[in-house]
Amino acid sequence: MSTLTTAIADSAQLKERINRFQEAHRSIVREVRKVIVGQDEVVEQVLISLFVGGHCLITGLPGTAKTLLVRTLAQTLGLVFKRIQFTPDLMPSDITGTDIIEEDNTTGRRTWTFVPGPIFANILLADEINRTPPKTQSALLEAMQELSCTVRGHQYLIKPPFFVLATQNPIELEGTYPLPEAQLDRFLFNTVLDYLSPDDEMKVVDLTTANKTAIVDTVTSAEEILDFQQLIRMVPLADSVARYAVELVRATRPSDATAPDFVKNYVNFGASVRAAQFVVLASKARALLRNRYHVAYEDVRALATPILRHRILLNFHAESEKLDSDAILKRLLEWKSEPK
Repeated sequence: MSTLTTAIADSAQLKERINRFQEAHRSIVREVRKVIVGQDEVVEQVLISLFVGGHCLITGLPGTAKTLLVRTLAQTLGLVFKRIQFTPDLMPSDITGTDIIEEDNTTGRRTWTFVPGPIFANILLADEINRTPPKTQSALLEAMQELSCTVRGHQYLIKPPFFVLATQNPIELEGTYPLPEAQLDRFLFNTVLDYLSPDDEMKVVDLTTANKTAIVDTVTSAEEILDFQQLIRMVPLADSVARYAVELVRATRPSDATAPDFVKNYVNFGASVRAAQFVVLASKARALLRNRYHVAYEDVRALATPILRHRILLNFHAESEKLDSDAILKRLLEWKSEPK
């Protein structure tokens, strides 16, 4: 086969993969919409997390359908789903699994046997993750980064795809523990789930108080999700857009020479290098979801706030003036405008 023929065949195969990705996305959204009303931005961010192999932290008040959203997505994607209800008395072994002693009735010999915990799944719903102390929260760290779990010195691999979709109540609520910074940094997005509009809330009431149950169909598989993750990494990225993303992340660090004065005044610690990687990856996914084959500045700017809001640590000056990370990031995006 000639080089030209091979190139044409590869191009046709790539186009077919892109079409399947966009078709699968439309089907997933259609199925989710049978159960979830509104929250378009939240649904998009959770799906981007899945398509790039990241993890998503969903922050919202009780009763805003955080758990329902994750459960519905798991059904639609055809993945193995496990749920952990985080409570103050939950232990790390309740998440990772533990070794137990088993005795062979014929020989009387005792051996250690590993009993896997709920972490061995494709989608792990960490429900109300900030209801448990940091020691137990940190049991997820290795799995989120390395796709593995170590128990009593033995490492066990977690079969991909693996996503942690964690829900948390606002940290001001009683009985909550802020997540460690190292764990927060492993979440691609911190997605905020707010109250619905009056019209959407009427739709929810109509949908959930009638004598009918929405049936969600499975529209994809684990193998396809892994293929989508590889496809997204192939989306071209111009050096100018990549540099803009890096400069935006670096501007959140008060120690950086390029940081604006308001960042130096209000921020203790800025975003890590992992943040720049996530901004680029998520922007590639967003571009492909919008039928574009290249990343634009608008993709970076649209996703900057949910990717960076949990990665900047404010000081007491910001707290005294009642400024949150979203307010700082809004000013940062105004300061670092899109290049002409």
